Amino acid sequence: MSDKEPLRKGSEVVFSKTVSEADINQFAALSGDFGPNHVDETFMKKSAYGKRIAHGALLIAYTSKVSSQIIEDYSVAENDATPISLGYDRIRFIKPVFIDDTITIRYTVESYDTESARSSAKIEITNDDDQLVAVATHIMKWVPNR
Repeated sequence: MSDKEPLRKGSEVVFSKTVSEADINQFAALSGDFGPNHVDETFMKKSAYGKRIAHGALLIAYTSKVSSQIIEDYSVAENDATPISLGYDRIRFIKPVFIDDTITIRYTVESYDTESARSSAKIEITNDDDQLVAVATHIMKWVPNR
């Protein structure tokens, strides 16, 4: 890996987390999203899901952990640039995530563009049954240090 390429294609980190009722309630309070899908068990009992579902944005918030983890795991801090998240593209929520589901987030670097100093990573989130529940692409900008 050259000094100009902070992450190698295929670099990967994985993180698992059990989504708790407290996580969902605290995220609702933090985000202001008190939609009944997330906070109203009675409402959701009548739905096809039968119970409350986690916010999609909460799942994306969990992906922040893996984008930080890849920086730590691959000693990027020793590089001559500071990584800054530019955001997430092509986010899709494929299946619901319920209270007490354990999700696994896999972050895999797909490319690094030297000219734009940007890396792109595939994010896949699976549930306890190894079913894909969400996907996204994360873009990181590598800002040169002083």
